Amino acid sequence: MLTRRSLLALAGALAAGTSRADAPASAPDRAPPAVLPLWPGPPPGGGGPQGAMTRGPRDARRNIARPSLTLFRPDRPADTVILIASGGGYRRIEDGNEALPAASWLAGRGIAAAVLDYRLPGEGWGAGPAAPFQDARRALRLIRAGVSGTTHARVGLLGFSAGAHLLALTAGGAPMGDYPPVDASDAAADAAAGGADFVAFIYPVLSLAPDLAPTSAQRVLVGRHPSPEEAARWSAETYVTPAFPPTFLVQAQDDPTSDPRQAPWMARACERAGVPVEMHEIPSGGHGFGMGRPGTPSADWPRGYADWLAHPAMPHG
Repeated sequence: MLTRRSLLALAGALAAGTSRADAPASAPDRAPPAVLPLWPGPPPGGGGPQGAMTRGPRDARRNIARPSLTLFRPDRPADTVILIASGGGYRRIEDGNEALPAASWLAGRGIAAAVLDYRLPGEGWGAGPAAPFQDARRALRLIRAGVSGTTHARVGLLGFSAGAHLLALTAGGAPMGDYPPVDASDAAADAAAGGADFVAFIYPVLSLAPDLAPTSAQRVLVGRHPSPEEAARWSAETYVTPAFPPTFLVQAQDDPTSDPRQAPWMARACERAGVPVEMHEIPSGGHGFGMGRPGTPSADWPRGYADWLAHPAMPHG
């Protein structure tokens, strides 16, 4: 029988096998982030790159040979945890500009955060384009099973650019994230009907609809000219039903990378399904502004996000 004690033992076993060498620096009075492997062995399908993860400018990560979660815990126990995925067009993971600053920001406000370093489809994985979606599904299950250290948690998702696409399809239960259960964490999360309680997507890539400008995500996942059926299968709006979580969206009107119609497109899908949605369109900021560039309109979105997280209409566990 699966008990809380066995889940805590699982978390301890994962942590014992964890290296903190790749963890970013944290506040002096806060425990350093813990890095947990996502899978107890090779990920579904096997394959993948060899050697250590590589880092480029602004801590952009490639060669994700070992997908992982980096856990940021606030000073006091939290009842909310947010899974964060950076973008990078499924060719790299822009953690230094996106997920890591966001995780520190959340932890400073009493919210636990988990940064996902997911497999990149072009790095030789047997699962191919499905690889990052399996990782996101697994990360959500681990969090629901208690490895983040929270209890009775509200679980949120925060995705930037292509990371928004990854987490939006995960929130909607897209089939490319399916994989056979590998351990007790999978079983525990499934028994608890674990999903996301709320989601936020920042300068997102969400839809591969032909009316929208193509993106790196489209080229990596389905090629330059997917069929309408294939484009729909890999588009977030396909999976927006009344059960989709309350949604927060941020889009700059001058975004040169993600079509500025992406967020409004998703907002309309939410409205049609009766899903609560809040959209922030900013006049300028371009793409890749992370938690905001000081002195520009993009610096204001975290304040709106904080207000939305505290709104009484948000779900509470």
